[in-house]
Amino acid sequence: MPAWWRWYAWACPVAWTLYGLVASQFGDVYTTFVDDAGALFKNQTVAEFVNDYFGFEHNFLGVVAAIIIGFTVLFPFIFAFSVKVLSFQKR
Repeated sequence: MPAWWRWYAWACPVAWTLYGLVASQFGDVYTTFVDDAGALFKNQTVAEFVNDYFGFEHNFLGVVAAIIIGFTVLFPFIFAFSVKVLSFQKR
């Protein structure tokens, strides 16, 4: 992905949804695991892996929920405004 498209991850509802799902399901799992190679992630919990590898923090779930609700409210208003104001009919 080009460097000038990095802002899109902050404006994408799907990215926020995935952040919320991964952080809520795996962000509070404190079971240690070892990968197949055996040495890469030794004695690391699932929550630490999610935070280190993806950068997803479990404490950020309230903000993620607010942003998803904001998208849910914003999109219908944009649609209603566009239907009311924009008209592409030529008569």
